Amino acid sequence: MSIVYVKKQKSYYPMEPNQIYQSLHNNITSIIRGQSHSIRIMLAVLFAGGHVLLEDVPGTGKTTLAKALAHSINAKYQRIQFTPDLLPSDILGVSIFDQGAKEFNFHQGPIFTNILLADEINRASPRTQSALLEAMAESQVSIEGQVYQLNELFFVIATQNPVEFHGTYPLPEAQMDRFTVRLTLGYVSLEDESAMLDDQKHHHPLEDLRSCITMQDITGIKNKIPAIRISEEVKNYLLSIVRATRESEGVVIGASPRASLAMMKTAQTLALFDGLEFVTPDHIQELAIPVIAHRLIVDPQARFSGKTGSKILEKILDTMPVPA
Repeated sequence: MSIVYVKKQKSYYPMEPNQIYQSLHNNITSIIRGQSHSIRIMLAVLFAGGHVLLEDVPGTGKTTLAKALAHSINAKYQRIQFTPDLLPSDILGVSIFDQGAKEFNFHQGPIFTNILLADEINRASPRTQSALLEAMAESQVSIEGQVYQLNELFFVIATQNPVEFHGTYPLPEAQMDRFTVRLTLGYVSLEDESAMLDDQKHHHPLEDLRSCITMQDITGIKNKIPAIRISEEVKNYLLSIVRATRESEGVVIGASPRASLAMMKTAQTLALFDGLEFVTPDHIQELAIPVIAHRLIVDPQARFSGKTGSKILEKILDTMPVPA
């Protein structure tokens, strides 16, 4: 009689959503100092199915933050360095003729991934920037009459320098509206910058960073987000903020309905992170500026007088009645 030994498969024990969030948050903050709140918002957008635009001056850690997130998830990751000579086919892919088979074969571009870092996106021409529009809105790309579906998890983290910098092209309004949030990192405190120097005395800590969650963890959270309740009062509060941007003085184009949807889904994710079963007005207030401000088109005359999307939102939040 022969004995057959069967190797047991490793069991998967799902963690609670707030445990997954804390594990991922702690992994990233071990690399990126002093940006806890920005990381919280970015992770909410990741699980809500949106995309993030990181805008700031060079050297504030935009690319490092994107890399730290990618390294923390056991998923496919691609980076595209946007330059003035970058073509749409460099992002989407290209068909190459096979001499032997006498047919064209499509070679996928870097957009066919889970996490895509679009580094310095505003250094490419508007024509190349527009290659991301369909992918970010519909998770698909149309190439030479064929429609290709992207992966279930498709998350774009784009970085850009301020438009005042040399060699930059402003992102068109349609592209800006595809980003769920725009985050500005800014400079860290003296203590955090000192700790950063200590961290990198011998080597970059990114080299030691390992993934701490799986695709199954992400799917598990995504499936629980729709169950988070949003009351009529909180929903009306959200809608009142969005509609107020369309009526504000100096605003040419206010926030779109896409902004309302983005804020609702991201607020539900934040509530899940916080261990709540419902969205609170605090979640709406936390998201209003990062979700809406970059979508507003402010009249040039109003801009000259110092008005910005963020300042307009701050005024709306100060005057809008908050539901009890």
